[in-house]
Amino acid sequence: MRTLRLAVSALALCLALSACGSQDTGGGTPTPTPTGAQPVTSSPTPDPTASPSSIDPTPPAGPTTPSVPKPGGPSTPPGVGATTLSGTVQGGVEPGCVLLDGYLLLGGPRDVLTPGARVEVTGRVEPGMMTTCQQGTPFVVSAAHRS
Repeated sequence: MRTLRLAVSALALCLALSACGSQDTGGGTPTPTPTGAQPVTSSPTPDPTASPSSIDPTPPAGPTTPSVPKPGGPSTPPGVGATTLSGTVQGGVEPGCVLLDGYLLLGGPRDVLTPGARVEVTGRVEPGMMTTCQQGTPFVVSAAHRS
């Protein structure tokens, strides 16, 4: 008998709580949120007769400042879009990752690009490229030799 009373009480409580959560004002006026802002009930549809000057265009997202080479970094080599770096190769924090003047060296001859080697590399900077090395600006090596 006691179990039945507890079950009926719990059911009544659940019904009361669910009724509170689904109240409708019925007047068509949205219920104000705690901040006082009105909730959005539908998205506005664009006016097909609106002139192009009345529409607020959103500029495309992207980098707004050009990439500036680091001091003592790349120089302009012969060849379109190619860059030359020279210095001492350093090992990265992850295995197999090598850096030169803050640039992550990708590709190129691994027998030449070893930590501690003094080298000159030619390639291109790829700042947006994803890598697993998590350090340095990606630099795709097209040629490398010891200096």
